[in-house]
Amino acid sequence: MNIRPDTPRTKGPLVFLDMDQQALDEAYDQEIYAPNRALVVERRKAASDRARAILGAPKRVIYGPSEYEGLDIFDCGIKGAPVNVFVHGGAWRRNVAADYALQAEPLLRAGAHCVLIDFINVDQAKGDLFPMYEQVRRALAWVWNNAASFGGDRERLYVSAHSSGSHLSGVVLTRGLKEEGLPPDAFKGAVLLSGMYDLAPVALSKRSSYVSFTPAMIEKLSGGRYIGDLQTPLVLAYGTVSQLGFITSIAAVGSREAMQAALALTFAHSLFKAALFMVVGAIDHCSGTRDITKLSGLGRKEPFLFGIAIISG
Repeated sequence: MNIRPDTPRTKGPLVFLDMDQQALDEAYDQEIYAPNRALVVERRKAASDRARAILGAPKRVIYGPSEYEGLDIFDCGIKGAPVNVFVHGGAWRRNVAADYALQAEPLLRAGAHCVLIDFINVDQAKGDLFPMYEQVRRALAWVWNNAASFGGDRERLYVSAHSSGSHLSGVVLTRGLKEEGLPPDAFKGAVLLSGMYDLAPVALSKRSSYVSFTPAMIEKLSGGRYIGDLQTPLVLAYGTVSQLGFITSIAAVGSREAMQAALALTFAHSLFKAALFMVVGAIDHCSGTRDITKLSGLGRKEPFLFGIAIISG
């Protein structure tokens, strides 16, 4: 487990923008920001097992010639329903479609089909990202060409992904649809979380220890460099606090109801944050620190402040 130390360090030579080698490596290491990643992964797999127990096994379809190219279809039972295709992440190395069955249940209950795709990983491809991209491209093309076969409406196809899956999806949506002979607006929307849309900095990081980056790979598989070819509607939402990113995403829907919801959430969020920030400041003033590991005994020393902190938190 890698955990960022609290003590300041001396920055080394800059490698990319204002980042030295350690900072750049940490930017592409999930365990620095989520040291409980292994626990989250196990919970996700357990939730996926429960989802399959409730929904039943998905329909398994082969979409390409290799042993890795298959997809799971969870059918909502409605003809002409919209379809969400999910492309998993995992640093290009980990995870399979079955690990994400948990998201099928809310989609099916909302009246949409759920498609989870499998594809080769970078270790199986001996460090090459091109086979991964090509298989994801084929999978998305298969869904567009065959949506009607499982009751889907190909005029209402959507993509969701995270991490390296977002990277691969971003390349498909910018340049891959044309390569498959699909219309540029084949997918009507996409939610791509925490993807890498330019591989230049990634190639300078420790991920180059298992990805064989080449100039051609960096150029052709950097989706951000082909943004002019993107026809899927784009909303770029960024937040250092996840709630703010959520509010931004809701406002971006563009309807009157969505804006009202965003305003209500902003007001509620501001009330919560105002109380929380004031309490943190008060604790810092009274105890000389806000480090939770050094606040043992706060309840005895400042019982009133301790009570307010519990309520505001």
